[in-house]
Amino acid sequence: MNNDAKQQLEQLRAAIDNTDAQLIELIKQRSELTKQVGDVKRHLQAPLYVPEREQQMIAARRQQAEQMGLSPDLIEDVLRRIIRESYRTQTAQATPTSSNLDRPIVIVGGHGRLGGLFCRLFQQTGYDVKVVEKGDALTDITDYQPQLVIIAVPVNVTEQVIDALPELPYDCILADLTSIKDKPLQKMLAQHQGPVVGLHPMFGPSVPNLAKQLIVACEGREATACKWLIAQLTNWGAHVEWVNAQAHDRSMGWIQVMRHLSTFVYGAHMAEEQADIGQLLQLSSPIYRMELMMVGRLFAQNGELYADIIQSHPEQFAVIKRYLARFQHILETLEQGDKASFVECFQQVNQYFGEFAEKFLQESEALVQLSDDQRFRSAANG
Repeated sequence: MNNDAKQQLEQLRAAIDNTDAQLIELIKQRSELTKQVGDVKRHLQAPLYVPEREQQMIAARRQQAEQMGLSPDLIEDVLRRIIRESYRTQTAQATPTSSNLDRPIVIVGGHGRLGGLFCRLFQQTGYDVKVVEKGDALTDITDYQPQLVIIAVPVNVTEQVIDALPELPYDCILADLTSIKDKPLQKMLAQHQGPVVGLHPMFGPSVPNLAKQLIVACEGREATACKWLIAQLTNWGAHVEWVNAQAHDRSMGWIQVMRHLSTFVYGAHMAEEQADIGQLLQLSSPIYRMELMMVGRLFAQNGELYADIIQSHPEQFAVIKRYLARFQHILETLEQGDKASFVECFQQVNQYFGEFAEKFLQESEALVQLSDDQRFRSAANG
């Protein structure tokens, strides 16, 4: 490379650096504006996340990008990352939806990870929160005269804790955050004669805010009296999906039990076989890297939690045994060299997934690209 070309390259790089610096300044300006938006939303009691507004904004910027010869997907990716950060800055500005702020909220298990998340959210929003933990007298709850009691304890002791609750004010909402819903809901209905609702947050305690997070809700009693609580969850940005408690538990058999157990066994098999994780990462495709991340993620958490989740769905064990039988049958088919049967089964499953197969393929492409970025970012930091 001659000196003129080197000089030109340095000039271009300097111009790019300058442009990037301007981008940062613009992002800073946007961040200040979103903080002001949060203040106005608090005054209006508007929710943190408004899907229609976000969709309209992204559609407009995609159209603008296309007109300017830029990749609409690139602009959408950048915008979504910036928007996600803006939700973080607005979380503490949420508005309380209850009209009884003089009455506290009691969280049984509020020093736990998930209970602690909701404790922080309620406190940030202006509520008086009382925490009751193991060893504390549950009878103290009566003295607080709470407007809401949330049970946020491990699933294996949830029913026991509900049974031990003292009599609550009639208009107090009793709710739980357990990953199973039918039995705890029935226990709450038997223990408390006032408003009851079952909640299942479909996220972990590490989320920075509830924007775009899913919370499953199961109706118990006096849904109208529970409206302010549901409105508060929505105000924080969550999407609340109502479902029958028994239907919820059937779905969780697939979403949690089958998935967690399969992941656990895969990780245990890797450990027994002493697979070289470092080499697997170096040689992995983006998809396998993501799968390996999900396995590692499981084992970075609490084993008792996952044992409790799996054991809380004993009705799923028969399904798991059928899964093992199918696994064995397909393995034997391949061992026998019967490729045709494997392909035929593959096509049958493809028909079962229908349009979801193509949809999932397209959606996963974005995750593949993120996995590629993460691989090289990790390499640079390592």
